[in-house]
Amino acid sequence: MSAIVLSAPERKALKAEAHALSPVAAIGKAGITEAVLKEVEVCLRSHHLIKVRAGSDDKSQREQWIATLAERLDCAAVQTIGRILVLWRPPPDEPASTMPADRAARKTPAAPRRRRVKRSYQ
Repeated sequence: MSAIVLSAPERKALKAEAHALSPVAAIGKAGITEAVLKEVEVCLRSHHLIKVRAGSDDKSQREQWIATLAERLDCAAVQTIGRILVLWRPPPDEPASTMPADRAARKTPAAPRRRRVKRSYQ
């Protein structure tokens, strides 16, 4: 399996979506075990966008963990925020390249608001 590569707009849309999520799995001192892989796999199947808490202070160790998870579980590494790893896998019925772009395209900019001016003579 290989990791999914995201474009900048896709990554940006997924980061915005992941902001409100809580971690659903944790990597302990033992590192990535079969139990961790199984739990992350189950969560990716049901939620598609998840956060995983890493139990290491070593930045290079966390980078290695997110790369390993992305490669072994065929998902995309969206971002790392401190000890939190964000992973995404497209739903099985939708292609990998269109899902985040569609979400980003739905967000249309708001129309400019008219400024109301209070005048004493009106």
